[in-house]
Amino acid sequence: MRSAGTVAELVQRQWGDHRPGLRHRDTVLTHHQVASGAAARAALLADLLSAGGEPHLGVLLDNTPEFPLWLSAAALAGAAVAGINPTRRGAELARDILHTECRVLVTERAQLPLLDGLDLPGVRMLVTDTDAYAALLAPYAGAEPGDTVRPGIGPATRMLLYFTSGSTGAPKAAICTQGRLAAAGRSLVDHFGVRREDVHYICMPMFHGNAVIADWAPALAGGAAVALRRRFSASGFLDDVRAYGATYFTYVGRAVQYLLATPERPDDREHPLRLGFGTEAGAVDAARFRERFGVRLVEGYGSSEGGAAIQRTGDTPARAIGRASAGDDLAVVDPETGEERTAAVFDAAGRLANGAEAIGELVNRGRTPFEGYWRNTAAEAERLRGGWYWTGDLFFRDADGFLYFAGRTDDRLRVDSENLAAAMIENILARWAEAAAVAVYAVPDPVAGDQVMAALAMRAGAAFDPAAFTAFLAAQTDLGTKMAPAFVRIVPAMPVTATNKVHRVGLRREGFWCGDPVWRRDPDGGYAPLGDERLAALLNEYEERGTRLPDGPGIRARPASEDATAYPH
Repeated sequence: MRSAGTVAELVQRQWGDHRPGLRHRDTVLTHHQVASGAAARAALLADLLSAGGEPHLGVLLDNTPEFPLWLSAAALAGAAVAGINPTRRGAELARDILHTECRVLVTERAQLPLLDGLDLPGVRMLVTDTDAYAALLAPYAGAEPGDTVRPGIGPATRMLLYFTSGSTGAPKAAICTQGRLAAAGRSLVDHFGVRREDVHYICMPMFHGNAVIADWAPALAGGAAVALRRRFSASGFLDDVRAYGATYFTYVGRAVQYLLATPERPDDREHPLRLGFGTEAGAVDAARFRERFGVRLVEGYGSSEGGAAIQRTGDTPARAIGRASAGDDLAVVDPETGEERTAAVFDAAGRLANGAEAIGELVNRGRTPFEGYWRNTAAEAERLRGGWYWTGDLFFRDADGFLYFAGRTDDRLRVDSENLAAAMIENILARWAEAAAVAVYAVPDPVAGDQVMAALAMRAGAAFDPAAFTAFLAAQTDLGTKMAPAFVRIVPAMPVTATNKVHRVGLRREGFWCGDPVWRRDPDGGYAPLGDERLAALLNEYEERGTRLPDGPGIRARPASEDATAYPH
């Protein structure tokens, strides 16, 4: 069979396939029914978008069947889907919809309170779980995919406008064409041997690229089924996997941590799951996950922008992501000078021994699949400065060319004139068995630079023991002299964004004056509670030195615009 060059072709191939193709709770649709439903929605969309303007629609939904149906419909209609983040609020939510020039907004009743009072001129709203929606769609029920494919659709047709999460400024809408999305699906089919009988479990939010590019697209390309979870649930994960017969899922590191934090059960290995694919789980948690659940986690690297690709091969070391793909020119460079960093050196235990010299920003000096940002030439220029694609991610490379993820450039710390990567410290702290989740970030030093702060979410039934934590740190041979946390915050649950990544912006803003229990490291290396008197004295020191603290002490609540949530169990 000829390889499909567009997502529209992949959707058309579902027609006539009467195997189960989409599962959600008690709903089961065949591949044929999915293609039929997509064709009906594509025909409706063609009428709604018949006037002038960009062929863009926004989708503000949880992971329900309507989401993949509208993705498929957009592919047939030659339209682009903007995934709308439901944790955005007010003017910022309206900005996302209007910035991407959405003429249609597909949503559900549960999301309507978010839209109350918003000025969205020219936007037609479709509320999927209403009688009015069913009546609107009914006349198009007989449409077939071949009849609804818009003429002129090709690999360069826009398919996705997916917002990238950043620590500052308004989110940028990364462009992904039908050709790139179809190619990404085919690549993962080949890499992971996706079978037609597989079931891809989508529990990460579909408004983000992780779920669509790495989970939905390979299922579509490989003829596999998908099963949906409205929102991620650690406690419901295994029950879903068993009920749906799921064989594959995608993740982010925090999801893995919270799965590991669920109570162990004798039947933890009794399920059909064979593979997880994602980012930032870390070698320690990946090993724990495989030992407990019998499932291999494969760390990948990518983003909605798609500016650089790393290929994992059979000889890739356990902690590495892989090497540059054939024809790519990836390098690890100093973010300020562009000079290539020194190759990594490992100690006898396999731990990085020269992080200060080896860690730098990953750049693509060759051809890049980056397709730009919607209406944001300044952000594009920043990504492509000097003719290179700057990923914004920290890596190090060993002598054999294998690349290792070391965090985001936004998560760099400068402690006593030494540059540190938060992810490297997190990987060390994650070895402490009492911690269910760890986040490391910078807080201002009263004199200059940063101090290291760590937020810990303890395992069920565990309490923070400062002596035990101090002893653990002392036993870590790769913990550099500047890496030990100056402050340790104990959080009841790790705050995360709607894409299940640690909400570092909020953690940095709240600092050590957050109101949660905080312990400060003493000169002798031990930890003591940062009580009211010590906190007052510390804040006075900052004030006397004129050092600014983000938002000032006592600020505990995060604005809704920062996308902070408690991690769901």
